[in-house]
Amino acid sequence: MTESAHQAPSAIRLLREQQALELDWPDGHQSRFAAVALRWLCPCAYCRGEAGLPGWLDANPSLTEQQTTLTGGELVGSYALCAFWGDGHRTGYYTWTLLRKNCSCADCLGLPKPERLMSARTPQPEQSPDRQSRALHARLQRTRLARGAGSAHATA
Repeated sequence: MTESAHQAPSAIRLLREQQALELDWPDGHQSRFAAVALRWLCPCAYCRGEAGLPGWLDANPSLTEQQTTLTGGELVGSYALCAFWGDGHRTGYYTWTLLRKNCSCADCLGLPKPERLMSARTPQPEQSPDRQSRALHARLQRTRLARGAGSAHATA
């Protein structure tokens, strides 16, 4: 992980109409999270678990439209963003490290260069929020498994 992953983004755009969060990083990198994917990433104790117990999102629930509607957010000190959701949930502090580490752009996902070149030549539809959220959820599950079964936390 580069040092810039720990720095605050140079620009933060919470796009309510598009239901997305966009971040520009000091090193020129850009991250975009669909609201559904961002909700699956929620790092709060309720969603992720605590004291070795699994969280609500670990049960792979079906999320309602209200639970995935991004209504706002605010900065938490200089290290995180707290997202506000349509169901009133607002306890997840999305640290800059967590957001940069879970960026789902082609570079961060490690797509081979030929695929990136091909997709640059051929217009591709934007990844659907459901597909992006499933990919992000699978990445979080793999991370937890790699850390050992005893840990239910997805730390930033």
